[in-house]
Order: sequence, then C-alpha cells, then structure tokens
Amino acid sequence: MRRIGLLGGSFNPAHEGHRQLSLAAMEALALDELWWLVSPGNPLKEGSHDMAPYAARLESAREAETRYTIDTLRALMRGFPDDRFIWLMGADTVAEFHRWKDWRDVAQLLPIAVLPRPGYDDDARAARAMGWLSGFVRPESQAKNWAEWSPPAILFLRLPTNAVSATALRALDPNWHRRTRSGRSGSSGDRGTPT
Repeated sequence: MRRIGLLGGSFNPAHEGHRQLSLAAMEALALDELWWLVSPGNPLKEGSHDMAPYAARLESAREAETRYTIDTLRALMRGFPDDRFIWLMGADTVAEFHRWKDWRDVAQLLPIAVLPRPGYDDDARAARAMGWLSGFVRPESQAKNWAEWSPPAILFLRLPTNAVSATALRALDPNWHRRTRSGRSGSSGDRGTPT
C-alpha cells in the first residue's frame, strides 16, 4: 500500500512554493508519493484572461486532469485500490470548498489535509464547509496516522510557507508559458471545467 497525497490546482505556473510545500507535506504526512493534479481552470474564479494554455501548465506540473475533483478521486481510487490517498488543499481553497461539485462526497471519500497559505489560515477554519466538517477535525499530532482514518477527516497542517505566488509570477512574466515546449507548440489541451 502506497500512501499518496493529491494536490490539485491550476499551477499557473508551478513554482518553488508548490514544490516546497509539497515536500513539507510529504514529510508531515509520511507520504510515499505526492501527485500534482493540474486543472484546466477553476470555474469558481472570475475570468481566466491570464490563464496559460493547459498544455504549458500541465508540463509545468507533469500531471493530468479530469472534469471535476470528485470524478478524478473516484477514478484514482478505482484504478489504485491497494493505495491510500489523502486530498491536499490550500487554506485559501477551503473558503470555496462548499461550492465544489459534490464536496461532501469528496470529504467522505478520503481524508483532507489543509496546507497553510499566508493570510488565509483563520478564514479556512471559519469557512462555511467547516460548519459540516468541524466534527471531523483531527489533531495535527496525528497527521502521520491519516491512512488509518475513516473519512470524513480533516486536519490543518502548520508548515513553513513560501511567499512566492503564481499570481505575482504571472504579473512579472505573463508569457511564461511561451517558453515551455508545450507553449511553443501552440497546443492548448483544455478539456473541461474542473474544481
């Protein structure tokens, strides 16, 4: 049985902050692997004028997507029945979690670990979804035991954060994706609307 963390996002672009947080989460949760799941866009975010082509973002994270998070998770659990998965989400995402397609099903399918984001941690604990999830919060001291938990289960990790942000990187270099192999090929690869 592998212990696998799943981190979804637009990775527009993937950067050192994603990598640093991923490595810290791997250690805190005693993960064997952590998979980045690249979405072609977030339907909960207004506009995507600065969204790089999907192929470029996919290359920057080297993983694939399906339509919605719940669909991805069900497919992964069917495809890898002997492995244990934990969903990783940033504290900034918890505020919108109640708007995801079948969000309660996501929470009942596998444990969730919330990763810190500067300025969002208090809001995450007060998020609307936490009204339902508050009875399932696990102490961070038990983080390495997550594979033994029956979902729903959620924990908040206190990990070192990195001030790098994809938004700031795009502001400095809006055409970053044109320098990737996929960006030069002109392929967009967008296939739907994920979480």
